[in-house]
Amino acid sequence: MTLIDRYAVFGHPIKHSKSPRIHGLFAEQTEQVLEYTAQDVPAEQFSNRAEKFFAEGGKGLNCTVPLKELAWSYADYRTERAQISKAVNTLALQADGAILGDNTDGIGLVTDLVTNHAIRLSGSRILVLGAGGASRGILAPILEQSPHSLVIANRTADKAIKLAAEFHANGSVIGCGFDGLESRQFDLILNATSASLSGQLPPLPTGLLAEEGCCYDLAYGNEPTAFVRWGLENHAVKSLDGLGMLVEQAAEAFFIWRGVRPRTQPVIALLNAERPLIADYRK
Repeated sequence: MTLIDRYAVFGHPIKHSKSPRIHGLFAEQTEQVLEYTAQDVPAEQFSNRAEKFFAEGGKGLNCTVPLKELAWSYADYRTERAQISKAVNTLALQADGAILGDNTDGIGLVTDLVTNHAIRLSGSRILVLGAGGASRGILAPILEQSPHSLVIANRTADKAIKLAAEFHANGSVIGCGFDGLESRQFDLILNATSASLSGQLPPLPTGLLAEEGCCYDLAYGNEPTAFVRWGLENHAVKSLDGLGMLVEQAAEAFFIWRGVRPRTQPVIALLNAERPLIADYRK
């Protein structure tokens, strides 16, 4: 009997995850035989659950909120981009039994912004909301695109300031509290907080989005998130959620695990067709 290679996504909450659907579509497209499930794993259970998963023959894990920094610690060794971000969203069992940690969030986000949506990062004033694991994973890839400036804003200012200091060598980046955003304007605002998962919105001042500016929520849902709605209400040229990023980072993880790179555009198109169009909110 041939055993099917097993993969999973760990997170809390996880019920909303489209990752099993995405990896199922990738497997079908590339003629790979595998099983991919979503498992609700609170932070305090992560280490034990991951140990059990790999001990029982699991080949790879994706890790989402609130587990990315825990996954970084769990990995036996890490790729350069994981080392830089100090957050891991992809764990891969190696031939010698060691666990490799990688972070595919940043490349997934940049690919979706630049390739899929033609949003210019070079020379842009960029704001990242939040200073947690989601932010850590995207900062270096964004800074590699040579933005004019990058500001990290967080409810706790000290956390944003410390995170900015870690990435200072990568480019122009500063940190502040949400109250430090008054009188500033940005060409692109990225929401990397978990607020959208509970229908909440960071406290954002009016006039924050520059004319012809864009908004992007790393979270996603079948309905527009609170931040996507905020972007539309503030006349963003594009106000997008993170479904494309999810597919792009998943494709990178799939390549790490299987050595095959799936085509993302058909999967993004299909998933968008399966949910209400965000454009409907404008009506």
